[in-house]
Amino acid sequence: MCTVVTKSPPEIVRPSEPVTTTAATSKVIFSPLDRPLAIVPIVVLQVFEHPIHEPVETIRRGLSRALVHYYPLAGRLAGDDYDDVHIDCTGEGVTFVAANADCTVKELVRDIDCRSPDAAKAVIRELIVDYPANGFGRADPLVLMQVTAFACGGFVVGVTWNHGAADGFGIAQFLQAVGELARGLPTPAVTPVRWDGWAQAVAPSTVMASKRFMFGVKAPTRLALHSITIPARTIDGVRGATACTMFEAVAAALWRCRTRVVMSDPDAPTVLAITVNSRKHVGVKDGYYGNCATVHMAVARSGAVAGGDMTEAVRAIRRAKEEIPERLKKGDVIGELSKEQLGGYESVLLVTCWRNIGFEAVDYGGGRTARVMTTYEQGRVRPMCVVCLPWQGEEEEGARVLSGCVTPHHADAFLREIATL
Repeated sequence: MCTVVTKSPPEIVRPSEPVTTTAATSKVIFSPLDRPLAIVPIVVLQVFEHPIHEPVETIRRGLSRALVHYYPLAGRLAGDDYDDVHIDCTGEGVTFVAANADCTVKELVRDIDCRSPDAAKAVIRELIVDYPANGFGRADPLVLMQVTAFACGGFVVGVTWNHGAADGFGIAQFLQAVGELARGLPTPAVTPVRWDGWAQAVAPSTVMASKRFMFGVKAPTRLALHSITIPARTIDGVRGATACTMFEAVAAALWRCRTRVVMSDPDAPTVLAITVNSRKHVGVKDGYYGNCATVHMAVARSGAVAGGDMTEAVRAIRRAKEEIPERLKKGDVIGELSKEQLGGYESVLLVTCWRNIGFEAVDYGGGRTARVMTTYEQGRVRPMCVVCLPWQGEEEEGARVLSGCVTPHHADAFLREIATL
């Protein structure tokens, strides 16, 4: 089928009441973890199957009320250079688009799942507000939201946000607040915090290492996008053997499949990079919604990952996670890895997980999120995989993954490896 989406012109939603700021609260100085991401757009789409009364108006009202508590998100980027970038809390508001679609949400999801990833991406783009291809500028709103109502009464909330203003955990916390206020609660359940001295005190070496990892590589001109599923039987088998988490089992499977395809020297190191919510390690206050995720590395010989049991890969991942507090304390998240080892297409895979970070808990009045999806632009990221929240009931099939981790040259071989799991 062909999903047809009709959009209304964009409007600006401002805080529902005036926000009084002081000299200390009129701007948010970006932390060392915020600054590298100051113009980066990130997209999340939340699918809701059950109807609510007037979803567009209900969510618009909740958004306006939430911006009173999260007033920095209604501001604008400012600052003349990288070291000075910050948010001016101007209260100018965020972009909001109302839309309608001519199908049901289940038909939409089926439509997306049955298409090639590139074709599915075109459908997803209809469910979000257009955003600058080169990232956010100083005059751009920090949040762009589209609410699309479907023929069945279900709806999709598509949000694009400036990564410098909040990380995934932070924007999920904000969307939970939008949902709480849309449902009529007087205040958000979590009191938001956007300034915290702990975040400002992150070791410079940690920031430089993460920045070098994220942006110090020339990614292939084209990576093949795939929507894949790591089977539940594989996940259960690995978890039964190692008592690991679902994410660790999925990451190990992806790491092995990709290593078998792209690496030929069994003695060369292969690196699995994972993003970690470091709030509890860094010690920021409860409710902090700025960037507090760091990248950490599991390293092994490619031959061990490609030819060994997956439990060995899991153990490497678990060792890396156990070292996180000490590495953050020392400011040594990359360790002895060289620029060459981190810079190549073959040697590094980044895996991040969007399950259990808060998107699944958002409720605008008809129940929690039924599915979480995302998309990303070619050439903006390293070879990576995003583990997403599946449609309700799909957990029995396994873990759904948006993969952009191999070039077209390696795509068929990679999919064959996935098929053997």
